[in-house]
Amino acid sequence: MFSALYLQKDAGGFSADVRELPPLEPGEGEVLVRIQHSTLNFKDGLAITDRSPVIRRFPMVPGIDGAGVVIASRHPGFQPGDRVASTGAEVGETRWGCLAQQAVLPPDGLVKLPAGFSTEHAMAVGTAGFTAALAVLALERHGLKPQSEVLVTGATGGVGSIAIALLARAGHRVTAATGKTAEADYLRALGAADVLDRRTLEAAGKPLQKERWDAVVDAAGSHTLVNALAQTKWNGTVAACGLAHGADLPGSVMPFILRGVTLAGINSVWPARPLREAAWQRIFESLDTGLLDGLTQTIPLTQARWGAQALMDGKVRGRFVVRID
Repeated sequence: MFSALYLQKDAGGFSADVRELPPLEPGEGEVLVRIQHSTLNFKDGLAITDRSPVIRRFPMVPGIDGAGVVIASRHPGFQPGDRVASTGAEVGETRWGCLAQQAVLPPDGLVKLPAGFSTEHAMAVGTAGFTAALAVLALERHGLKPQSEVLVTGATGGVGSIAIALLARAGHRVTAATGKTAEADYLRALGAADVLDRRTLEAAGKPLQKERWDAVVDAAGSHTLVNALAQTKWNGTVAACGLAHGADLPGSVMPFILRGVTLAGINSVWPARPLREAAWQRIFESLDTGLLDGLTQTIPLTQARWGAQALMDGKVRGRFVVRID
């Protein structure tokens, strides 16, 4: 038997509790992993609090990310004893996830961890950090030059925090937009040169505004994204990877057709294998594990429901890592 956070929804309502479940077996092409650490992403928060229909079928074990040791494998790329991390691939949505001591995982979402990078550090990164790395790579593919001016919205969240660290490490001048201006010291410790009150971006603005940013990593959407586009310089790129402010895009085409701005969408669920590996390689090479320790709060599996609620209430800075063992 193994412990797992178990979500159930039926005519009697919604429930989420830690239960003991029968052992799992991998199917053809799958990998069985003993999960040591998981994490809480925004999507996990939506699922565990039943705030949005993230989960496609019930019952479900949530947890879109997990890291641990391979127990059994029916895929040639992974062997028992391998240390691995899993993100995306619809884990925790259409198939049981990683807020559990065991998980059967598809190989498409797995990467092997290098020596010196623990499963706890991998989950301090998780989908949020993986998304940030994909966004940075997208900006670079679209011509981001050294020492550029880059705006990061949702800066104290998981995506924003790691995006700031990666961009600063690459030599860019980063401005962090946040509603938590009291966290300015935290953001500067990550590498932000300036801190901007997010309220300056949240209201409807002109379709073209003063050019300020060579590039943007946006985790907010809605008017925040529209204003960021309106402030992006000629031929700049905005990587859109979140909707914390809203899923709408109430803007105009003027930044695209008059300034040649590129809007690059980031999908962290099913990136191509080479792109997944490139993003994780950037993480392994560029993120200091001491920095990851500083932006992480570790909680036990029994506190996952509390953590999910705190995440939805906007009370989390950085990342929650969930200790499974």
